[in-house]
Amino acid sequence: MSACVASFIQRVSGFGFGIAIMTVLPYIMDSYGEATALSGMLAGAQSLFVAIRMRAYISWRRLLPILITFIIVSYFSVLTVSNIDDKTLKHVLGGILIAVSIYFFFFSERIRVKPTIPIQISMGTLSGMMGGFFAMQGPPAVLYFLSSEKTKEDYIAISLAYFVIGNIMMTLFRYKAGFVTVAVGQAWCFGILAVCIGTWLGTKVFNRLSTSNLKKIIYVFICISGIVALCS
Repeated sequence: MSACVASFIQRVSGFGFGIAIMTVLPYIMDSYGEATALSGMLAGAQSLFVAIRMRAYISWRRLLPILITFIIVSYFSVLTVSNIDDKTLKHVLGGILIAVSIYFFFFSERIRVKPTIPIQISMGTLSGMMGGFFAMQGPPAVLYFLSSEKTKEDYIAISLAYFVIGNIMMTLFRYKAGFVTVAVGQAWCFGILAVCIGTWLGTKVFNRLSTSNLKKIIYVFICISGIVALCS
């Protein structure tokens, strides 16, 4: 059920799979590292289904700098995830997400983020840290893509391409760190059907959304992700 809900959220908003499913996985997997591994593998599969269908909308020029930065930072974050106390960091992260989401909800029409290299590196760094530590790499990248892309199709395509490649790389990093276990593989096989169902339902909703309503949904969900981080 959690994989279905997470897939629905990801398909509608372009992100949020990890945020939704990581409220459940740490409590049913043997370790936090295995939970992040399963989350990334399921999220990667979900994003791949949609990204292939929308590949014509992907702007690789705007994607590669933030993606490369994310891959480098997430590698080091994954290697250190088992050696840190993440509770304080999660609380700081939660507060930042809530503040940013409220600001963007009310002032997004005045904000225009240009796809410059410094912006891409900054968002890629934040996303890499959040992805490696918490399997929640979405918010920084989403805020960038939402401001830099002209249509909701462009936004969804570039976001999901980012998550596909990013999750593939983080799965390799987590495999090296010993987090991709037999139990993770078995859980992935059970969860993939729920991912397909959630993606199909989310597609139906996404096709009916206007761009302005999509943005509001995204900002609200970022706020929710901040509350989840604060309470975890």
